[in-house]
Amino acid sequence: MKFNAISRRSLLAVALAAAAVAAPSLASAQDARPIEWVVGYPAGGGSDAVARTIADVMSKTLGQPIVVNNKPGAATNIAAAYVANAKDTGHVLFTADFATLAANPWLFAKLPYNAEKDFVPVGMLARFPLLLVVAPNVPARNFQEFVAWAKRDAKGVSYASAGVGSPHHLAAEMLRERTGLKMQHIAYRGAAPAVQDLLGGQVPFGLIDSASVQQYIATGKLRALGVASPERLATMPDVPTLAEQGLSDFTAYAWQGLVVPAGTPPETVARFNKALQAALDSAPVKARFQALALESLPGTPQQMATYTKLERERWGRLVQVTGIKLD
Repeated sequence: MKFNAISRRSLLAVALAAAAVAAPSLASAQDARPIEWVVGYPAGGGSDAVARTIADVMSKTLGQPIVVNNKPGAATNIAAAYVANAKDTGHVLFTADFATLAANPWLFAKLPYNAEKDFVPVGMLARFPLLLVVAPNVPARNFQEFVAWAKRDAKGVSYASAGVGSPHHLAAEMLRERTGLKMQHIAYRGAAPAVQDLLGGQVPFGLIDSASVQQYIATGKLRALGVASPERLATMPDVPTLAEQGLSDFTAYAWQGLVVPAGTPPETVARFNKALQAALDSAPVKARFQALALESLPGTPQQMATYTKLERERWGRLVQVTGIKLD
């Protein structure tokens, strides 16, 4: 009996010790599961490039593989709904941008997600400065000449955008409001096809993000007349701001932030934010951002929440004034 009692106690001790050893291993196996990073745009574009560049660095910090999953369509609504309904919280990231968080709540009467309740901010990723660019066959060399040229078209000058409701589109509508120009919107499915028609002269101008046009400005295939940011870009110091040329307080960016589904544990959000800040400060990400003329936006989840709220209010006012709707 005594032997049996000692044996039972010994076996129990061994079992508890084994459980204590196994528990960290199980946690490590759980933490090592791949993370899915959802992007609401096709592979190969600026949003995809930003996600893949940052994900590569973050995965090393986190010790987990990050797999980018492109779910384009419906002005990011398809991707946003997918993430909002994700059950595997803690293993899903999402590039939530200008459209997802600021414009769509005003442009659509009904959305398959709630921009304020279905996502938790991790941190901002980047801003894409918007440039007023003209095709080679447009004679204007500065903003004043552009306005004078555009006013000569009684039917209204055409402009290209990356799609209805995109920052490119809404920035151009803000330009229309500020200048009184007659303008005709030509919406494309993304910035890349819009730029192709600008290069070919099929459409005369657009407010296009820096990542999409920098290489063509550098080679003289497109002409940049002004940048819609408070200061000149370090990568294009010869391009004046629109404010310098008389269009005061005209600021517009395409921007992106990183979010997770609501219900993600706070400690996981903090871990992701720490890895994101390290990635934004890394040499590979800095080099890639410089090549695309992007502005890094390091910061806390709270700072991202404040930024997106202000952007949602600002662009909401414009959408209400212009009456733009997507459904």
